[in-house]
Amino acid sequence: MPSPTFRLYNTLTHETEPVEPIEEEHLRFYSCGPTVYMYAHIGNFRSFLTADLIRRTAEAIGWDVTNVSNITDVGHLTQDDLVDPGGEDKMQRALEREGERFANIYDLARHYTEAFLEDWGALNLREPEVRPRATEHVTDQLEAVIELVETGHAYTTEQGVYFSVESVDDYGHLSGNTEAQQLEATDRDVVEDPEKHDPRDFALWKHDPDHLMHWHSPWGWGYPGWHIECSVMGMQYLGDRFDLHTGGEDLIFPHHECEIAQNQSLAGHPVVNYWVHTRFLQVEGEKMSKSTGNFYTVRDLIAPGPNDKHVPDSVREQGGIDPLALRYTLMQGQYRKPFNFTLDALHTAARHVRRYQDAAERVDEALEADAAGPDHLGDRLGAIHERTLEAMCDDLNTPAATAAALEGVKAIEQTDRLSGDAARSARNWLDRTNALLGIVESEHDAEPATDDGSQDGLSAGHLSSSINTLLEDREAARTEGEYARADAIRDTLEALGIEVMDTPDGTEWRRTIEVG
Repeated sequence: MPSPTFRLYNTLTHETEPVEPIEEEHLRFYSCGPTVYMYAHIGNFRSFLTADLIRRTAEAIGWDVTNVSNITDVGHLTQDDLVDPGGEDKMQRALEREGERFANIYDLARHYTEAFLEDWGALNLREPEVRPRATEHVTDQLEAVIELVETGHAYTTEQGVYFSVESVDDYGHLSGNTEAQQLEATDRDVVEDPEKHDPRDFALWKHDPDHLMHWHSPWGWGYPGWHIECSVMGMQYLGDRFDLHTGGEDLIFPHHECEIAQNQSLAGHPVVNYWVHTRFLQVEGEKMSKSTGNFYTVRDLIAPGPNDKHVPDSVREQGGIDPLALRYTLMQGQYRKPFNFTLDALHTAARHVRRYQDAAERVDEALEADAAGPDHLGDRLGAIHERTLEAMCDDLNTPAATAAALEGVKAIEQTDRLSGDAARSARNWLDRTNALLGIVESEHDAEPATDDGSQDGLSAGHLSSSINTLLEDREAARTEGEYARADAIRDTLEALGIEVMDTPDGTEWRRTIEVG
């Protein structure tokens, strides 16, 4: 039977369209990642889950996939690049809030990056082919800004470098925000710079002596704007034409609108064909907020600490929820509809996931016994999988897909005796369902780190990977003459029980404490 047509809603055209990759049967897409200044909350991960399900659906119909998902580890302002350049910065504010917990801004970013990756694995999200970090691509961003200035798409002032919105024809096409007055409706303050040409012009490079991250540029010391990083990293790894771009609905404007303007100015043509956005999440019918006590990070729900008083008793008393149950819950709302997250739905999801796990245990026992007998499940489970895949290809209709898949669990539960052949059909169905939905068994082994910043939850493999990343960052800092940053990274490594040795043959390291 031929695979169903994969269709997604394209924010750019306001239509649900068949996805037609530029390269036949090879989907290439970019997913906006987090700014690493705190633990990511469940609303953030709803957007990342959308990207994961796009990937899994494309692979289920036989396509190759190349996904790039960034880490924003350069501090930006509390709103976006349209605000006053002197505004408070998210990462800087986090460093001030957390006092002596981190040695510097790079240490803070590194900790929350590691925590994010652990949460990513816990929710059974598949790894992108490339996960670039903004700090690793500042030179590339500078080159892009220089090109935009040279081609007349950007200009300089004493405060920084701005993109000229008037230099492109269709700014605002994605979001509908085309006039300066509409910018004010976003509850963001436009840049107050008397040298700006147009109120809509956004920052590409900023001068702020109080900012904690600085790089040298043709315009002096400063740091890049938020929007330019995704334009640069997307095109660096996917080329100047790629299929799809994902993110939360809050990124439609200004971030993705500005990306489109930059992309087309750098490439000379449209770069992305499909823009896919995930709607906001509420908790118990209200906007998620720390002030109302309904603000949940992933680790709040899967590994609550003793001091996490805001975590519901029903979660804390059982030591946390199976992360697959959290994933299942977030899939109960279709991605482009607002979703109300409730504890009742979470506990119901936990029961459903347990049913999958019980079915898998029973099937594996039957495989080991390999009893003779007919296969009463193969055809039925095959039809159920086809319906599940059809639902996912229908603009990621996850409620319909999970409802269809649950019929497969019921079929296994209702079969009194599983022959070897029936068990093989059931195991094949479980594997295919897990590959498509990711709700049967975890594909990762990572444990979450403890909330106090210790490394108790990290495996030795994860820590080794982190050490190598830190050493690479330190070597880059030394090469660039940023010796204070290099020394700070060495201090971080020593705090992790790692001794760094600079030898004539390069940098070596050894553990001074054992890690489990």
